[in-house]
Amino acid sequence: MDLFNLEGKTALVTGCKRGIGFAMAEALAEAGADILGVSASLETEGSNIEKAVQAKGRKFQGYQCDFSDRKSLYAFIEKVKSEHPKIDILVNNAGTIMRKPAAEHPDEYWDKVIEVNQNSQFILTREFGKEMIKRGSGKVIFTASLLTFQGGITVPGYAASKGAIGQLTMAFSNEWASKGVQVNAIAPGYIATDNTQALRDNEERSEAILSRIPAGRWGEPKDFHGPIIFLASKASDYMSGAILTIDGGWMGR
Repeated sequence: MDLFNLEGKTALVTGCKRGIGFAMAEALAEAGADILGVSASLETEGSNIEKAVQAKGRKFQGYQCDFSDRKSLYAFIEKVKSEHPKIDILVNNAGTIMRKPAAEHPDEYWDKVIEVNQNSQFILTREFGKEMIKRGSGKVIFTASLLTFQGGITVPGYAASKGAIGQLTMAFSNEWASKGVQVNAIAPGYIATDNTQALRDNEERSEAILSRIPAGRWGEPKDFHGPIIFLASKASDYMSGAILTIDGGWMGR
């Protein structure tokens, strides 16, 4: 099991306050990594994710950053680099979704979603990835989506941003795999989190979704424990530019 051991590693996990990001940070800590966590509303001290990580015997430091604000993003990057020069694992999980039919989807919805889900992910990866390249090792894991492959309904900005994440995963991989840095993505299916609450509350949509999932259930954040450890560890050293779907079989239907 040494292939999956992350002791001595530091992971930066964005969007870690709840849901999939929380589960990913908790799993990485269980595998031995210390965690730097950031979310727009994360408490810098005393958060639930801090307590969960420390319960695994690992260190945690929390940050707060609004990724829709470019100045705040760069200030956050500078602060992390000054306090933690060596980031071994970058998990680009932070994201937002704003729902409105395409014909009524306002500029402010589009701009915010693209800034948080796409632009900030590119900048974070470029800035921390260049340090990984210098060291000759590192792991970058994006959170993609089923809408990396499909168009969705009433979420054109989200679909566009997640399509871009798939392309960024491959673009970074093409340049960095030969430099010892693996770049991959996880595409969650329909998971019971805040982002899908509106769908789960809609009886008709929820039934239609469940009827297509071969596993017969909504996914849970804990379903990402194994995949994130795999992609962050030596076990995936020959895997790069891939998008791993965790969807209960949805994409095979």
